[in-house]
Amino acid sequence: MYMLRHLAILTFVQILLVSVAATATSSGFNWDSTRFVYAFGDSYTFVQGTLGYPNFSFIGNVLDLAFTPKQIFFDEIIPKNTSSEGSNWVQYLTECFEASPTLCEKQLWNFAFAGSDIDAALLPRHHDFTTSLVEQVVQWTEYASNVLPHPDDETLTFWWIGINDTGDTINNASISNFAQFWETEMTSYFSAVQMAYDNGLRKHLFINVPPEDRNPATVGNTTASAEMKEHIALYNAALSNHVATFALQNPNATVMTFDANAVFSNILDNAADFEFTNITGFCTCSDPEGFFWYNTGHPTQAVHKLVAEALKSQLEAASD
Repeated sequence: MYMLRHLAILTFVQILLVSVAATATSSGFNWDSTRFVYAFGDSYTFVQGTLGYPNFSFIGNVLDLAFTPKQIFFDEIIPKNTSSEGSNWVQYLTECFEASPTLCEKQLWNFAFAGSDIDAALLPRHHDFTTSLVEQVVQWTEYASNVLPHPDDETLTFWWIGINDTGDTINNASISNFAQFWETEMTSYFSAVQMAYDNGLRKHLFINVPPEDRNPATVGNTTASAEMKEHIALYNAALSNHVATFALQNPNATVMTFDANAVFSNILDNAADFEFTNITGFCTCSDPEGFFWYNTGHPTQAVHKLVAEALKSQLEAASD
């Protein structure tokens, strides 16, 4: 089974690499020499910090975004406290699993917040303390950009958002034109990205929304699944267009994309090759062996590890 899984990964990585050259808009990127990783997003990306909101963030929340230089440097990653039963993709990618990020070879500075949408002015917060993507970038800009290191040639920023947005718009009667709504969201999204760029984050990788229409909360409902699939397709198309526009407007940026939708779909379509025996149910347990889903909307640690493997291969191929 290990050999089948290994061959499946290799085959899919080869497919991914066909488009790598087109996704990087600037030379000078090298994954091996990358020492500082920044992450913005939602529960798929967040890691728990000792100074974070419990089960939601590495540091702070929207009710208290501020922190001192001492606090950020003494904040520590709590191991295996993510939206899976263990570690997540960005931890596997950086191998930064616990303690202070300063102790990791690739320092992981994670500003993602579980339950986040792009902009609280466009979709309601899941909780009054939820930090939206826009606010995550404000937090980084105001309290971290002049404190945490981010040299151009050693820093990469990841963006993975939209999973909640596409789900939170299901049955939302206040939105009459979803294509227009996603354009409005993208305006907020890329205003935040531009703020990050203007404050020193020059190399970016954008991840699209995976097939949440196939998660346990949705897959059994034909109508909801079809609507979710349509929302995700529209969102991902809008994201692709705005990534391209951002790259054109910032020719000195390095801009890459990663197709999480294709990665998830490939694993789900070839589950046995990846040693998954259950792709429609879930197991919120300490050892969900064989399960793709940890709960109704989040994948298991095994999926996160596969995502990290595919992403690492793409980054290595895109390196100078």
